[in-house]
Order: sequence, then C-alpha cells, then structure tokens
Amino acid sequence: MKKIIIFQHVAHKILGTLHPTLKDHRLNIRYINFDRNPLEDPCIDKYNALIVLGGFMGVYEAERYRHIKTELKLIEQALKKDIPVLGICLGAQLIATVLGSTVRKHSVKEVGWHNISFTSEGLADKLFTHFKPSECLFQMHGDTFDIPDTAIQLAKSEMCNSQAFRYGNKVYGLQFHLEVDQASILRWLSYDSILNEINLSNGELSVEQIKNDTQLYIDRSIELSRMTFDNFVNQFDLVNKSTIIGSDHSKPLKKI
Repeated sequence: MKKIIIFQHVAHKILGTLHPTLKDHRLNIRYINFDRNPLEDPCIDKYNALIVLGGFMGVYEAERYRHIKTELKLIEQALKKDIPVLGICLGAQLIATVLGSTVRKHSVKEVGWHNISFTSEGLADKLFTHFKPSECLFQMHGDTFDIPDTAIQLAKSEMCNSQAFRYGNKVYGLQFHLEVDQASILRWLSYDSILNEINLSNGELSVEQIKNDTQLYIDRSIELSRMTFDNFVNQFDLVNKSTIIGSDHSKPLKKI
C-alpha cells in the first residue's frame, strides 16, 4: 500500500482538489495537523511521498511556531530519502529554506487571481505539459523567496518572481494555490485575518472582485489541478494498483 504523509498548518488550508486525486488512486493518506498539535514529530520512514500545505505563518517565525523547525528537519530527511515532495505556498517556502534560500516578507501581498508565466523549463516539465505559457491562478501570500541555486525555475508572476521550482526530479515547490476549489476560496474569504489583509490593500483588492474572478477562472484552475496532481501521482508510480476479478463489477476490487 503506497502511503503519503501530509503536513497541515491551518484548518482552512486543506488538500482541496488534491484529495479526490489521491483517493481515486487508493493512496493511504496520513495528516499531521500542526495547528492542532504543534509538538508532533512524526517519522517519515514508511511513507512514499510528502505533501506540505500552506499556512499563515512565516518560515522566519520558527521561535513562535515550533513545528517549523520540525518540518524543516523532516523535509531534509525526505530529500535524503529521495521520495517525491510537493510543497504549496508555505510548503514551497519551507522546501526553499531547506535548499538554502531565505524567505522574507514581500513588498506586496499577492492575493486573488493573478497571471502566472511558465518558463520553457516549466512548459517542458512532466507535471505542467498541459499548461499554456500563461495561466490565471489563485494566490494568497505575503512572503517571497529566491529560487534556490540548485533548483530550476518553472514559473513566475509580475508581482512575485518565485512561483514554481523543481529540485532534482522529484521535488516541487508551488507558490500559487492550484489545490483550491470555489468552496475553499469562499471559506478563506470568510476569515477575519484574510478580510483584514484585503481591507489594508487601500482598495486594490476587494472580496467582491475576488468572488467575481473566481467565477471566471475556477473551472480552468480545477481542470489544471486535476491533470497536475494526477501527473504527480503517476510520474512517481504512487498508484496503488488493483484489478477486478471476473465480470461482476459489483464485487470489491482485489489488490495485486
């Protein structure tokens, strides 16, 4: 049974569109909820892949959020173990830190739907071959970092140069939120902390504009997310294969 361990930092930052992909491939999922138990220190030895989700805290706040140091240690172990790793937003920033970059507060907050431009390496990458050179994707971050020297840049935006990178052949960092669906965006927009960020934008952002843009772009984003996450599972042979015995499709699947 192929198993994936997932680091979660905030209740409202969940797997989203990643969840059905992992369940469709019958992957065994274990969540480590650092928001609920910040002192948890799991062992990753028995897992075939690691996914690190987003969060409101910064990598530079390790003294306040003690799990940051734990995660940096575990990500480093995952790299040495040579298992696939996918980091989203904070997850990408944690991977970048392990690879030698410094995460810092950005001069702007990139929130809502923004155009992401893919590099030639990004368009050729097996994860993103279905992307156009530019796609409008969802963002929710105020920190940034430089692409690690040992990594390959896959995407950038006008506001933030470091949107996606690959380290080696199995490790990906995505600053944008490809995992969101409409329900998760609306849920995020109901939280006071996010509403405060929007209110501090001096009219550059509005909840209404983000909701309208979501109507325009969410279907394409979900289409891209399904193909991307499916590619992630298939590219690294994370599928738990099964077969149907006989012609009676009502019988349960037997694993081989």
